[in-house]
Amino acid sequence: MSEANEQRLRALQAALAAEHAAVYGYGVVGGRIGRERRPDARAAYDAHRARRDALTREVRDLGGTPVVAAAGYELPFPVPDPAAAIRFAAQLEDRVAGVYADLVRASAGAARREAAGALREAAVRAVRWRGESVAFPGLAERADATTASSATPRA
Repeated sequence: MSEANEQRLRALQAALAAEHAAVYGYGVVGGRIGRERRPDARAAYDAHRARRDALTREVRDLGGTPVVAAAGYELPFPVPDPAAAIRFAAQLEDRVAGVYADLVRASAGAARREAAGALREAAVRAVRWRGESVAFPGLAERADATTASSATPRA
């Protein structure tokens, strides 16, 4: 496998792992979110499931074995109420945008456009949850990744 394909495969696997975490995270969000935001949570959950399935196929197409979801995830903070659920949903989207920024860098052509579209979708969802935007979605989140991540796999 070429170096470019190896880089792309690593970036695809990271995106897939983030999508697994997002699907799990939106299960938590859906259980805590207020009734008025429940359709937003359901739409995000469905979008992440679809991206997860597409990434699984892409990894296989490159000859890789897709990473599997962790048995459990540790939440970055307690999510006892709708306000915390909204904060958590925004953080999930920030993390997803960050890994898609890496996938954009590792891709070319139509694959790059697809990754950029996924980054844009995550950034838009983050804005909807948070109520404000960041200057460079997917980049600021990468800088903060060492101090705040979304759901992380439990050992």
